[in-house]
Amino acid sequence: MALTTEEVNKIAYLARLGIDEQDVDSYAKELSGILNLVEQMSSVNTEQVTPMAHPMDQVQRLRVDEVTEGDQRALFQAQAPDVEAGLYLVPKVID
Repeated sequence: MALTTEEVNKIAYLARLGIDEQDVDSYAKELSGILNLVEQMSSVNTEQVTPMAHPMDQVQRLRVDEVTEGDQRALFQAQAPDVEAGLYLVPKVID
């Protein structure tokens, strides 16, 4: 798919990009090349290909989900300026 200079100018306008007139032809050529590559990739039959999330067959090592720190809620709330029913009270900023 080959883009014309008018199409490149329209794309640049819609994207709010400023392109110098002498660069429009090179942009048209480069964007046309990208679209041709996408077209080639779309034409490949991938029905027998198994989808994957990563090219390497690896498993992520996860740590055990266990509590490593004691409950310090009372200590932190004792330092807070205003607490009610276990909640921190803050000034209202939105009406």
